[in-house]
Amino acid sequence: MAKQETQKATRTSQGGFMIWHGMTCSGLWRFMRSRPLLHWSRLHRILSLPFSAVYNSAMKLVEGMLYGRKVRETKIEHPPVFVIGYWRSGTTFLQNLLSRDPQFQHLGLYRALFPWHFLLTEKLVTRLTAKLLPTNRPMDNINVHWDSPQEDDLPLCIMSLLSPIHLLVRPHDQGTFWRTLDFDKLPAEEVSRWKNSLSLLMKKLTFASGKRIMMKSPYHLFHVPTLLEMYPDARILYIHRNPYNVFRSTMHLRRRMIEENTLGRLIMDGSEEAVIGSYRLGFEHYEKTKHMIPEGHHHAICYEDLEKDPIGVLRGAYEGLSLPGFENLEQALLPEVESLKRYKKNVFDDDPYWVNKVYEDLKDIFEQYGYERPEVAGGDATDSDGATAAEDAAVVETPAESKKESPSEPNAASA
Repeated sequence: MAKQETQKATRTSQGGFMIWHGMTCSGLWRFMRSRPLLHWSRLHRILSLPFSAVYNSAMKLVEGMLYGRKVRETKIEHPPVFVIGYWRSGTTFLQNLLSRDPQFQHLGLYRALFPWHFLLTEKLVTRLTAKLLPTNRPMDNINVHWDSPQEDDLPLCIMSLLSPIHLLVRPHDQGTFWRTLDFDKLPAEEVSRWKNSLSLLMKKLTFASGKRIMMKSPYHLFHVPTLLEMYPDARILYIHRNPYNVFRSTMHLRRRMIEENTLGRLIMDGSEEAVIGSYRLGFEHYEKTKHMIPEGHHHAICYEDLEKDPIGVLRGAYEGLSLPGFENLEQALLPEVESLKRYKKNVFDDDPYWVNKVYEDLKDIFEQYGYERPEVAGGDATDSDGATAAEDAAVVETPAESKKESPSEPNAASA
């Protein structure tokens, strides 16, 4: 593959859209009871929520009257494919490549933001609002349109409010992020609400199209047993990436997503430790539960290998998952593979403290996956998940005081 160009990380705004604009009135009530951090400078965002909630509640009611019974009776005929891996490990790149396979359907942006009523409103609203979308995502250089593949944790957060995404409105409380990673420690009612939300989403997608569902979510990395309980024949495709590249890219993701979706002030305290600790937790969960996945239903790939040889790696994944139709994907991907050469990668300035911290805390994971110890790049390092599906990071900004002392790794109880 030809050497890719580099550029400083782009900073694109979401415009007027926020994740929370997909909630209904009851969802907004539960949301406000969670005590999100509020600040007068975000008053325009706060005041927009009641209006969107009333709209969503009304559209949900109408959709329920028109399609509710049919959706409830819908059966999922084809075992779904779930792409899992820690945030910024290449899941979006992998999802975008798989979405080129005509046998799959994916979760588009509109359906992710408005899960309660997309069956009713998608066709009309997307036509009327297509020009209002930003050109690229806030955290990287990926183009945006209403059908852009998204992770299902976004609608599940909107529907159940059980998600690490809730951290975006409680950035002062890292416990908000840690709390939902372990379903064993959540009340049964909350887990049931999450499962019901996923079930409804899957049925609505199946009702809209008979194609096999291909979903992705870093959140599912922590919940493989729950996925298998709900969908025993599901295929699980796991992707891993150099842990340090994951760390700096995730830090950028957090900053940009909090900036674009918070209702209060931008707070990043404790984020570095939370990323390192939760990366380890996700790795341990995967290693502990992967044996539960039936033979022929599970496959693991390396992001760096996928970037170099997407056709070859995906061919192996289809064989490992016993999936048919790879020839169709191969033909569809040939133009996409060439576009990888033209993608401009972002440039990074590495902090020596965090370069060493990440390696020392995750040394065994570096060794298990065969990654070398990272070096301080001094602005020469680049990061990308690939062409049209890159997951790029920007400069990792850390508080000065956090570099002076070695913070302890957080855990679910103390974070």
